[in-house]
Order: sequence, then C-alpha cells, then structure tokens
Amino acid sequence: MAEKIVAELVANVWKVLVADGDTVSEGDTLVILESMKMEIPVHAEASGTVSALSVTEGSTLEEGDLICEIS
Repeated sequence: MAEKIVAELVANVWKVLVADGDTVSEGDTLVILESMKMEIPVHAEASGTVSALSVTEGSTLEEGDLICEIS
C-alpha cells in the first residue's frame, strides 16, 4: 500500500530532492518547504519507491495537499 506524504501547513516548495522512481529510506528528506522564512524538511515516513510526485520547486501547497506517494 502506498504511503501518502502530505503538506502539514501552507508553504512554498523550496527544493525537491527526489524524483519519481527514486528509492528512499525512512527518514530521508524528500522536499524542503518554506513558510514564514523558515525551511521545513519533509521526510519519508516509510522506505520504498517515490511515486506520484506532485510538486515542483516554487509551487504553493495548502495544508493536506499531496506531495508524493511512497510505494
């Protein structure tokens, strides 16, 4: 089953560190968000393969928006 990684707050995507098909381990940084001049790393909650990457650098996320799935 795919693990969905979602935004926990309203933020801009500052850096995307993974791509579709990348293998990640639990705890790896996937993207770095920027909110209120703070950098907020988003980590993988499970090991697996990145699928359904749905953000690009510079995009704006609302709370609950899908960042990616790990399967």
